[in-house]
Amino acid sequence: MTAQVFHEEFGSGVPVLALHGWTPDHRMMSGCLEPVFAERPGYRRLYPDLPGMGKSPGGSARGSDDLLAAVSSFADEHLGAEPFLLVGESYGGYLARALVRERPGQVRGMALICPIGTEPEHARRTLPPHTVLRSDPALIASMDAAEAADFTEIAVVRSPEILARYRAEVAPGLALADETTLARVRENYTLSVPPESGPAYERPVLVLTGRQDSITGYEDQYALLGHYPRASFAVLDRAGHNLQLEQPALFGALLAEWLDRVAESG
Repeated sequence: MTAQVFHEEFGSGVPVLALHGWTPDHRMMSGCLEPVFAERPGYRRLYPDLPGMGKSPGGSARGSDDLLAAVSSFADEHLGAEPFLLVGESYGGYLARALVRERPGQVRGMALICPIGTEPEHARRTLPPHTVLRSDPALIASMDAAEAADFTEIAVVRSPEILARYRAEVAPGLALADETTLARVRENYTLSVPPESGPAYERPVLVLTGRQDSITGYEDQYALLGHYPRASFAVLDRAGHNLQLEQPALFGALLAEWLDRVAESG
């Protein structure tokens, strides 16, 4: 497929490519990662919108293979042969693992946030029930019905602070999504080559999952660890599929520790 990929870029130094999840846009990643990198100079952060999401047109995309090809072309254009770090959230984590399979020598470390695990198709995933650990009925009542439905569908902690971040980092992308493109891609959602089909990836990896994540869960990801012998695996309580919003302190600390491990590995 041929499609121009919109992106935002900040900083200079070691490149970090960040891939958002299904339907939102780059703001999902920049919103949670920029506070981490504000304390760590020396990184060039690239935040693309996946085709059919945000400001990136869907082009002729008809499956996840096409979106992976678009990401790979984006890396060729903006990174060339330069080593880089890779961060992926949810569906973006699925594509990130496939990109590592394609470029194991170029990707110097990978962090996954609430990634899809061994089962791309939602119906076959091992998932906990949707659980709400903190609610604010007055807050929900103050929202319009459509926003309330989107927010409460996956929110484990429903607070004004998390709603504010949801409105800034998640909701804008949802409003821009090209549903026609996404419907086509959804028909061929599973990658034709499994991400873990190649040799084990032996550079530093971080896998963050939410104990109450009812979208991708936390059990299917554990089965991936044999392929990533230098992976740290964390299951965070009081966290659903918006883990980065609901556990920001732990999120920041674990990302910082992963960056330390990558730097130490050379």
